[in-house]
Amino acid sequence: MSQAISAEDPRPTTATTDAGTTRSVPRGVTVRPALSRAVHDRDGLRRREVHATLGHDPDIRVLVVTDEYLVPVLEAKGGPALDFREADAMDSDPQDWAYLGTHGGISYAMARGERDVRADQWMSLRDIGAEVSDLDAGLLVQAVGLAHWHDRSRHCTLCGAVTEVRDAGWVRHCPVDRSDIFPRTDPAMIVLVHDGGDRCVLGRQSVWPTDRFSVLAGFVEPGESAEQAVAREVFEEVRLTVTDIRYVTSQPWPLPQSLMLGFTARVDGDQALVVDQDELVEAAWFSRAEISNPDRIRPKLPPPVSIAYQLITDWLGESPAAAARS
Repeated sequence: MSQAISAEDPRPTTATTDAGTTRSVPRGVTVRPALSRAVHDRDGLRRREVHATLGHDPDIRVLVVTDEYLVPVLEAKGGPALDFREADAMDSDPQDWAYLGTHGGISYAMARGERDVRADQWMSLRDIGAEVSDLDAGLLVQAVGLAHWHDRSRHCTLCGAVTEVRDAGWVRHCPVDRSDIFPRTDPAMIVLVHDGGDRCVLGRQSVWPTDRFSVLAGFVEPGESAEQAVAREVFEEVRLTVTDIRYVTSQPWPLPQSLMLGFTARVDGDQALVVDQDELVEAAWFSRAEISNPDRIRPKLPPPVSIAYQLITDWLGESPAAAARS
């Protein structure tokens, strides 16, 4: 069952969260991807205002992000939850802080720091992104994305000078040439290629386990639309020509700075699948029955935190929870 958004029917519908609240979901998408579940207000208009007090506000809640991009996690009754700290308990440099926004009258920030024994565990976004609440998921992906950006923007790209943090962690300013660097996001497309019937194409990269498969993906090149990138990447990776390219949904992937644009696309006619060994080590057609078989050895699906998982389970016509049990 196709879960693509129709150009003729772009109206949103709603979905109910675990907390009982409703949120907008594009028509045709059963559930938001795990890292697209943000519910907090980024409060962008107050970033300059809060910059001077960010490291000293006693009411702000702070998420520590380590150099390895790990965050503190508590094992709560309802499942894992982020372990936010109080500002006065932090000893990190204000240059390593960033304002995340507000929710329910509470302000949130990110600060760089080291592991300590206060948390039950220190985990990565990949580990817990699909398990935490909507609020935690949105704050987590934003914090990790900003941490990656700061690590890659400590020097001016024009003159090499050390940059200064401004606007509560959302601008890095060069004191020499006075240029400003802003957080950037690279658009990338990810696509489930199907035959219009009961089969889809899944591929495996060389760095993955031999049983792990996923949908095809690649970065959007300069001067290229997302749809053009879909057609180009599919042909480059498996030599298939696709049509009926349909946008489904999107998800931030801050490892380090991508926005994944999810699509489905259909292969016309009887075309031979030829794997480009520079892109993939293996690719093949798989049926719904093969993917849904609870006794399958291959293919193993990508983790629930990924948009690839969402595209596959939507195409299967079953909920992500059902696919996880299989």
